Amino acid sequence: MNVSRRSLLRAAGAAGVVAAPLLSSPASAVSAAGTTAAAFIDSYKTNTTANLTAESNAAVRILSGFARVWGTGAAWNTGTVLDEAFLRANVRYVVKTTRNRTAAEAARSFVVDRQHQSHSVIAGLGPLADVYKAGSLAVTGITTAPATTPATTVSDAVPAGSPAGSTLGAGNPSSPLGKVVTLVNTVRGNWSSGNPSKFSFQYPRPWRMTEDSEVVPTGAVDEFGYPVYDSEVVVTPQLLRQRGTVPADDGGYVSGHTNALYMAALAFAYAVPERFQEMVTAAYDLAHTRIVSGMHSPVDVIGGRVLGTALAAAILSDPANATLKAEARAQALAYFQARVGTDVAGYARSGVDRDANAAIVKPKQTYGLPSCRPNTRFTVPAGAEVLLETRLPYLDAAQRREVLRTTGLAAGNPILDGPEQWGRINLFAAADGYGAFDSGVAVTLDAAAGGFAAADTWRNDIGGRGGLIKLGTGALTLTGDNGYRGGTTIAEGTLVAASKKALGDGDVTVSGGTLRLAVPRVHVSGAARISSGTLAVTVRPHGAAPLTVGDEVVIGSGAVLEIEVGKEDRYDSPVPVLKARKVRGQFAGVVVKTPGYRAVLVRQGDAIALRLRKA
Repeated sequence: MNVSRRSLLRAAGAAGVVAAPLLSSPASAVSAAGTTAAAFIDSYKTNTTANLTAESNAAVRILSGFARVWGTGAAWNTGTVLDEAFLRANVRYVVKTTRNRTAAEAARSFVVDRQHQSHSVIAGLGPLADVYKAGSLAVTGITTAPATTPATTVSDAVPAGSPAGSTLGAGNPSSPLGKVVTLVNTVRGNWSSGNPSKFSFQYPRPWRMTEDSEVVPTGAVDEFGYPVYDSEVVVTPQLLRQRGTVPADDGGYVSGHTNALYMAALAFAYAVPERFQEMVTAAYDLAHTRIVSGMHSPVDVIGGRVLGTALAAAILSDPANATLKAEARAQALAYFQARVGTDVAGYARSGVDRDANAAIVKPKQTYGLPSCRPNTRFTVPAGAEVLLETRLPYLDAAQRREVLRTTGLAAGNPILDGPEQWGRINLFAAADGYGAFDSGVAVTLDAAAGGFAAADTWRNDIGGRGGLIKLGTGALTLTGDNGYRGGTTIAEGTLVAASKKALGDGDVTVSGGTLRLAVPRVHVSGAARISSGTLAVTVRPHGAAPLTVGDEVVIGSGAVLEIEVGKEDRYDSPVPVLKARKVRGQFAGVVVKTPGYRAVLVRQGDAIALRLRKA
């Protein structure tokens, strides 16, 4: 059904918002291309301007969910609106954003527009950013916005007086961080453009959308020589002369800047996984400036994220790049360790506020666009697991795929639900481990391996019918409000319970290693069996038992209780440690880690307590 822009204007109500004509893939390819086409990671090199259909171009194919809401016309201004509510909401978002932005937001949108995208994302390295710039010789000539509209177009350039070898973007491939630079440049290589998709879908930029049903200019031109339209979108003033002049070559879907930002960010995240989640956050945050500027709409930015994610995975999965990506990771780690110390993760994450980052990311995953389709099962695209290869190095490929599946975004957005479902990948959540245990999960961390392979934290709320088995000498921390039902077994190493429901809703078994309670109270819904190994708790005067168990506790002769005293004080009465429906057995001994105290176990019916004395 053809829907005129004037009818959309009326439907938009008082906001006066219009939706552009919608141009579908020339292939009409949502269903045509999906089932027998080669996986994107095996066909990404078809992404060239010689291939503009979903059948011929793998990038156009994976983005073709958009054809459910927009039908491409014969020209840039003759497309068809297929889902009025969806596209009206899309444009209304740009109108509201551009009409309410601050001067500082406008200035930032200019900087991100004009700066090399590979340089922009370096900010996501946080405390490591300046260290990286020094080692890579990465520079930019765009650091501030002019006060008014520049007289000419503006391009990034190496600033005068920069050190020899200084290079735009990610830096100099011959620098001490040259392998990292080369990895970023390779991910952003010959097959990584968003232009073929722009040419294919021909969806106009928001500032070109008008209330005129024929989508024609008024006949007048502005002071910059551009045709005048009756648009409600307000472009950042400093960018008025930076706009493209040929509409057919300057489509909105997908956002090329967004595509580039995600590719660069994910390449950096691979090489510097200590900032993985922060690099993902930076990509979302920077891409949003494309909407703030009025240059793109939410669907453009979502499409750019889908394409950038898929391209990064495909290029990182390509066997031709196996050596490069390993060298880049090794080089980054060695470089940063030599300058900030061996605990790169600790240094890199100083000051990180995960909740603040989540607040940046979550609304931008769908931009609140209306759901268009019923729920469909998420199948992780082939090769996507490579994106977590350095962030979750202790998991195998199948486990990383399961992390992606159990943390994926909900169905309902046609772009996210497109062929291969690259858009449903939620890398922010995946950085925090599993979202569910739908079968048993055995995880092995090695204390000698260093980094995330030695110690990691899973912060998601983990559900599912399966359970967890902790193996290896390393440490795993669980912080979520977990409801998985298959039980928890600590066989080796350390499992840290850092929330009341960290251990889920099943039974808990300690057959070796250490179960460490890192919060004042941890509850086990089922039974607990501590046959050997260590239960490590912190006790406080007048507090409740650190561990409560809904069913019985069985303590074997090889079990040890380790305690720390949380508040140095006199303990005149027994301090509770464990309370259950029934307690059988007794700990073999008590190890007091806090100097100056000694402890004696006290059995009190269905509880175990300690009598503490100053040593």
